[in-house]
Amino acid sequence: MGFRRDFLWGGATAANQCEGGFDEGGRGLANVDVIPTGEDRRAIITGQQKMFSFDNEHFYPAKTAIDMYHHYKEDIALFGEMGFKTYRLSIAWSRIFPKGDEAEPNEEGLQFYENLFKECHKYGIEPLVTITHFDCPMHLVEEYGAWRNRKLIDFYENLCRVIFTRYKGLVKYWLTFNEINMILHAPFLGAGLYFEEGEHAEQVKFQSAHHELVASALATKIAHEVDPNNQVGCMLAAGHYYPYSCKPEDVFKAQQSDRENYFFIDVQARGTYPAYALKELERKGVEIKMEDGDLALLKEHTVDFISFSYYSSRVVSTDPKVNEKTSGNLFASVKNPYLEASEWGWQIDPLGLRITMNSLYDRYQKPLFIVENGLGAVDTPDADGYVADDYRINYLQQHIQAMKDAVDLDGVDLLGYTSWGCIDLVSAGTGEMKKRYGFIYVDRDNEGNGTLKRTKKKSFNWYKQVISSNGEDLTNH
Repeated sequence: MGFRRDFLWGGATAANQCEGGFDEGGRGLANVDVIPTGEDRRAIITGQQKMFSFDNEHFYPAKTAIDMYHHYKEDIALFGEMGFKTYRLSIAWSRIFPKGDEAEPNEEGLQFYENLFKECHKYGIEPLVTITHFDCPMHLVEEYGAWRNRKLIDFYENLCRVIFTRYKGLVKYWLTFNEINMILHAPFLGAGLYFEEGEHAEQVKFQSAHHELVASALATKIAHEVDPNNQVGCMLAAGHYYPYSCKPEDVFKAQQSDRENYFFIDVQARGTYPAYALKELERKGVEIKMEDGDLALLKEHTVDFISFSYYSSRVVSTDPKVNEKTSGNLFASVKNPYLEASEWGWQIDPLGLRITMNSLYDRYQKPLFIVENGLGAVDTPDADGYVADDYRINYLQQHIQAMKDAVDLDGVDLLGYTSWGCIDLVSAGTGEMKKRYGFIYVDRDNEGNGTLKRTKKKSFNWYKQVISSNGEDLTNH
């Protein structure tokens, strides 16, 4: 049994968290560039505080990140050494269309990714490309109000046509929007949405989400037309909700919380707005404006597979006295008394991954792909820059075992696994460098100091062994 022979082992990054080069190669400014570290970050991410350009008071980590723009050959060589079968990365929209609304793309940006994809193939690595990973050109934010404006569907369609055509034969695995449900929790980070005083935020979020869902279906349609070998997935920030008790109200609240996340994937994988979502929108006073053809497009162009991130499970309670919270992937949750937590308060729950996989597979009966999973931790290098990250190995061991159980014992169809931040990068939630996920240590700190030198951690060789044994050897020697 075990994993399929062509199982896609690898790692995942996002352009805005690792690429840097924000003003090189003709690239335009993006929403993710102007999100600083520090206490204002959350208000900006959630669209409550306006920051559309740089100031001198803040530090903006995405400007340089880990400078993969100049280091990608070295980094991909290290991924090749680990034996990666796939590398999940994202395209910076403003590198291809600096403003987002141009008719013609930026050739220098197109060439950069072509070179990068060819570098992957040199090592037998299949690129898995997220078209939009928390990324919207600032011109589209300022000029059109970002995804609240239906015109963004056309601009996104233009981007898709260009990249599907240009990279035909180089890329066959695509994801339309990263963690599409994050539009509800981090609207400026997720979709470039900033809310004006008195604006009906729920109306804006769900209308914008509709535009993204239509754009996603359109991308799926075009991808299949340009190259029948293309496989297109959606992407969910996942993590099953547990009721705090067996009180029926708690159980029902957990079901409702799961549905809030499933809603987008229900549309992308099943092709229709689910009844529970329509009722919920009605209660919120949200009226989604649709155009003729929207529903047919959603129905006819569902995704080929379901990809998701998993870091932790979540807990809900209807009892106001049960209010001790823990943090998570931009979601706060009631603390689970049965689980340990990471240094950032994320609950560690390997069995929760198996539960989440079963829930998704039962619901959609489409192949799954785990495209983010990992442990954010403070790594302390020795004098040579080496990190003995046994805590990370332990976390990944347990999660890969749970994933294996879901495949072996439950029959879940799983295409692959890309651990998050396979090389240290800037955290999306906090903007920190010290919250590290990688198998490769990057010498850079929260303030942007450091040599950017890459050093293999202990987990580097461990993951190499996991890949070469196709997940059979998880031991930490």
